[in-house]
Amino acid sequence: MTTKEALQRFEETATHYIHELDQFNIEQLKEVPSDNEWSIGQMVQHLISSALDMQLRNLDQCLMPSQDPLVPRTEKTELGAAVFAQGSFPPIRIHVPPSPQYTPKQPASKEQLIQGLHTVIQRMKEIEPSLKKMSKENTMPHPSFGGLCAEEWFLLVEMHYRHHLLQLDRLKQGLVREAT
Repeated sequence: MTTKEALQRFEETATHYIHELDQFNIEQLKEVPSDNEWSIGQMVQHLISSALDMQLRNLDQCLMPSQDPLVPRTEKTELGAAVFAQGSFPPIRIHVPPSPQYTPKQPASKEQLIQGLHTVIQRMKEIEPSLKKMSKENTMPHPSFGGLCAEEWFLLVEMHYRHHLLQLDRLKQGLVREAT
């Protein structure tokens, strides 16, 4: 998939999240189905912060290669190679134990979520044209996937948003069952 195609697909997915938010009030967006799950609002917070604070920040770091010759270029892990060859995460639930560092905070408002999604869309639009000029040699390590170049970090944002559509559907079903 080209970066232009990924950007278009990302915009469609992010816009889908925005439209989905319209169905719910803030109380519903904050509703946690169980102790080991997030609310819809927390899931969207996770998508926004992962993109802005991790994926796009690491992409930016790939633009500034280390001046230290002792910092080796890292390679993708076997899992990372498989994910990028497939173009998506495996359709499984990835569970990380709750922790203050990882568990997203509840949103203050629906508008905060919508604005955050628009911010990520804008950043992705700004970055995409410059990806052609970026070296694939400059990488930043992902905790599970190994060394990713700027283009791969960009593609990862789209894959991550698409992967969480499964979680959104599951959370929505829980809200529908509760309402009936």
